Amino acid sequence: MRGGAKRSYYRLVWKQFARDRVSIVGLIFVLALFAVALGAPLLAGDRPLVASLDGHLRIPVFSNPKGVDWKGIEDSGRGWAVFPPVPYSPTNIDLEANLLPPDGKHFLGTDDRGRDVLARMIYGSRVSLSVGFVAVSIYAFIGVILGALAGYYGGKVDVVISRVIEVMMCFPTFFLILTVLAFLRPSIYNIMVIIGITGWPGVARLVRGEFLKQRKMDYVAAAKAIGASDGRIIFYHILPNALAPVLVSATFGIAGAILVESSLSYLGFGVPPPTPSWGEILSQSKQYIDFAWWLTIFPGAAIFLTVTAYNLVGEGLRDAVDPRLK
Repeated sequence: MRGGAKRSYYRLVWKQFARDRVSIVGLIFVLALFAVALGAPLLAGDRPLVASLDGHLRIPVFSNPKGVDWKGIEDSGRGWAVFPPVPYSPTNIDLEANLLPPDGKHFLGTDDRGRDVLARMIYGSRVSLSVGFVAVSIYAFIGVILGALAGYYGGKVDVVISRVIEVMMCFPTFFLILTVLAFLRPSIYNIMVIIGITGWPGVARLVRGEFLKQRKMDYVAAAKAIGASDGRIIFYHILPNALAPVLVSATFGIAGAILVESSLSYLGFGVPPPTPSWGEILSQSKQYIDFAWWLTIFPGAAIFLTVTAYNLVGEGLRDAVDPRLK
């Protein structure tokens, strides 16, 4: 597929995707979540966005001088400070303000250690997106490589890889992840890697099917006729034409990875404290579900809306790349 044809194809896919208003709403939500995750220090934290200290202008949100009480800087007469919209750190503990319901000071209330729930949810979005994208990148890479080899070479290579795929798909992924994590220390990196190395069979099957179909096309025969190497044919000619289903699968996979991470954090196998995570906030609600409703509603709604938004984007992409729907 040449450059002009690629651009025309992607424009056609976008045009088809843009017709689905529900998917566009999901995409807007996902982009907004990205903005929140990237701009977390500008939205929540106990460091000022900008401040004046003894006549010198500073930006403490990026470089914080030690020994400065920014909260009391105006009372001390040494200058002024402009704090983020949520002026609380997601990790600082305040036992005198524990389990406060939502009010004008703490918009989503506080948890059992007095930490602001909104600040923790803002920073928790970073964990969810990181796990989703890194884990999917790992298993998409593994799945694409193995699926491409199986579909292109066929024969014994296909048989061996197909049997490995079938064996991997026999294991319940979530319980396999729990088993592996039981022998490892809790870490966001371990979660990313484990989800990545257990989720590739679905991608491999998709790529294998596309390669089995594409390798019979005339352009592949022409590439072989002019002496192109197998690597060039696989990665330069066939793979670009086989990536559309992978992108759709990856979109659904990000939603699944976020849900798995939240479930692991809820069970206590996820990101270790004090790192904020939506699942970890939700886990606290088990002890205070009778009255601390905000610990259940807000993180639960964030997980539900995020997973739903990614699924809507995935469905829109699936319909856009399906030629039978054009």
